[in-house]
Amino acid sequence: MSVASVVSVDRTSPVPLYFQLAQSLQSNIEDGTIPAGSLLGNEIRLADELGVSRPTIRRAIEYLVTQGLLVRRRGVGTQVVRAQVRRPLELTSLYEDLNAAGQTPQTHVISLEEVPASTEVANALRIDEGAPVVELHRLRYAESEPIAIMTNHLPVGLADITEESLATSGLYEQLRASGVHIHLAEQTIGARNATAEEARHLNEKRGTALLTMTRLAFDLTGRPVEFGQHVYRATRYAFSLSLVEN
Repeated sequence: MSVASVVSVDRTSPVPLYFQLAQSLQSNIEDGTIPAGSLLGNEIRLADELGVSRPTIRRAIEYLVTQGLLVRRRGVGTQVVRAQVRRPLELTSLYEDLNAAGQTPQTHVISLEEVPASTEVANALRIDEGAPVVELHRLRYAESEPIAIMTNHLPVGLADITEESLATSGLYEQLRASGVHIHLAEQTIGARNATAEEARHLNEKRGTALLTMTRLAFDLTGRPVEFGQHVYRATRYAFSLSLVEN
């Protein structure tokens, strides 16, 4: 398939040509028209086919490289990689968001056990330090590719959660099935470098930048029912939100 056949620009638009090209390429990559693994070809030939300058093509490609959609491989050329999972900042679980986006979610439960609450967990869940809590470590996949390590702490006895049930449904779905409905959450987004263990689970290099998300969720009565600490591959995952002027 020729990239030029699916990419278009509007020369009457005030939007820079490189950005139009980048947006058009991104749209075609994300909807699968240009599938992962595709080679874009030589920049000179692309510029000729699209009727733009080589610097314009180069700038569009550089933009998509920074977005994690293209990668330059020595001896291969510029190649399309799998599009990022973009998650809206809403009160939903990652499992539900992946399903809604058409990305097949899979879960590997690393551990599920009762442990004494640390100071941080106890303060979040408003219980005594050392009190028992359910600690859950999961590795989440999208389309068979690891994208997140998820650590959750829950009050003991809140819901009947098993490794088997977590393999086929999300945590919030299981909480709802047990009569626990998440009503409100406090969430913080950040970033840090991957530890050796995290890098091994996520197929990344040690020290690679990861996105982080900490969430404290409350039920309808205002009781804290879940404290989550998650890390995500920045090359495969992004949070998105809409901003409205007051």
